[in-house]
Amino acid sequence: MTLGVALNHFELAPDGNAVEDATHLASRAQAFGLGSLWLGQTLSYDAITLAAVVGASVPELAVGTAVTPLHPRHPLVVSGQARVAQAATGGRFSLGLGLGGADLLREQFGSSPAKPIAHLREYLQVLAEIERTGAARFEGETLTARSGEWTLELPGSQPGPSVVVAALGPQVLRATGELADGTVTFLTGPRTIESFIAPTIRAAAEQAGRPAPRVIALVAAVLTDDAEEVRGRAASIFDFYLTLPSYRAVVEREGVGHPVDLALIGDEAALARGVRRLFDAGATEVVLTQGLQLGGAEARLRTWEFAGTLAQQ
Repeated sequence: MTLGVALNHFELAPDGNAVEDATHLASRAQAFGLGSLWLGQTLSYDAITLAAVVGASVPELAVGTAVTPLHPRHPLVVSGQARVAQAATGGRFSLGLGLGGADLLREQFGSSPAKPIAHLREYLQVLAEIERTGAARFEGETLTARSGEWTLELPGSQPGPSVVVAALGPQVLRATGELADGTVTFLTGPRTIESFIAPTIRAAAEQAGRPAPRVIALVAAVLTDDAEEVRGRAASIFDFYLTLPSYRAVVEREGVGHPVDLALIGDEAALARGVRRLFDAGATEVVLTQGLQLGGAEARLRTWEFAGTLAQQ
């Protein structure tokens, strides 16, 4: 099993040095036998930069972003960041991208892409052109990218990083299958992966002549002896996702009443069963994510340690 874990800013120590804390946690994950560490993007740090530092400090552990919003970042800038991360980690970096929520983007930055699907397609086309030619000469509907006489090649970064996209809807899945290396999803249960996510992205990749795509399933997971208490806490946190149309749609597609029903909360048998169901449904990788507000630091390490044993099976 290809198993990893994810961190967000809620899981870093509130005092001390956040970068050192993330690096220490990454070393614990690697010691437990986990294969990857994924970092969410917030306004307090840059996930690509943090992934580069962590990956350079923890040999053999793959690192990635889950995910970096496209807006307001220009692909020329993101490509340069990603190439540094790829070189710093010796080829162990994955660039996870996402459109982000339009309302949140407008609240934070004052704007959002007017045509998000077209913007995603053009963004991925620019990244692919840079990877293929070492230059950018792109004029699109939503993007302009010109490198002029400057080379965009960076020694040590070849081949370029794997590019995955947070894709939940059919148009985003098709664009991702055609133009990227895979998808990274959250709140997609086994039924949704098997009947919708995996077949849609695989068909698009096959039609475009691309290799079989990665299907990376992020799932909230807590190993605990008090499942009901943790589930109740998680339910109040996950209420937020019901306000987002894309997440509400995949929850409804799965046929569950609430996003918390997609979390893996319980004992070792429950976690193992849930992880195997995701792989059986078509996930190529499973990434466990757990905010400290769900179970605390002790539960996090207990969950990671057990996940490490599953990864060896």
